[in-house]
Amino acid sequence: MTSDPTVPGDSPFRAEQSPRDEAPQFVLPLVARIEKAAPPARTDALETAARAVLTLLGDERSVADGEWAPAVRDWEDARIRKVVRRARGAEWRRAEALPGITVTGKSAQVRVFPPVPLDGWPKDLAKLQVSGTELDDPEPPVDADPTAPVLWLNPDVTMSAGKAMAQAGHGAQLAWWELSDEERTDWREAGFPLAVRTADPARWAELTGSGLPLVRDAGFTEIAPGSCTVVADHPALR
Repeated sequence: MTSDPTVPGDSPFRAEQSPRDEAPQFVLPLVARIEKAAPPARTDALETAARAVLTLLGDERSVADGEWAPAVRDWEDARIRKVVRRARGAEWRRAEALPGITVTGKSAQVRVFPPVPLDGWPKDLAKLQVSGTELDDPEPPVDADPTAPVLWLNPDVTMSAGKAMAQAGHGAQLAWWELSDEERTDWREAGFPLAVRTADPARWAELTGSGLPLVRDAGFTEIAPGSCTVVADHPALR
């Protein structure tokens, strides 16, 4: 599946109205652990969020007759919404007590939960802050491994860390949908290696025209509807 509106078909990331808007709307909650004394690096947080989305999609509870599968199907039948909130201290401990999966990066921890109705967040998650999540990289990220999956961010779109984490998750999900069962298994068994990097401005047009999965944001928050935000560059899709 691709979110490029030039491709026929119904995409969950189109800015215009679609049949997906008629379905009950669900959201995938992600909570990032951001302690005041030791916040994670921005790039690591983005990569950890993307792996968290993939981890939930590949979990046995999310498919077939798994306990989370009905919620995942309902979510995928509507708009693919992801919301990143932040927690620290007791807030994080309460979030960890709810059903979900915690994914740990080099400095980041992100907990992903099964999808919930748009207006039906669990109380302990609904209270968490969603805006103002700003993170920095202490050092510039190293060049991405050209043989590994890379989620390329649009160099011309400015996003908060929370928004960028959700967009990286969208890109990872689009790549996941495009892969065969065997390719998904290989990626999962390898631990979902991936990198998130900002594309070179001179290469962005090439990436968006490459046929790789492309996220066009629906424009619910922060950025204009239809903005291209992420290209998912998985070696199996090149």
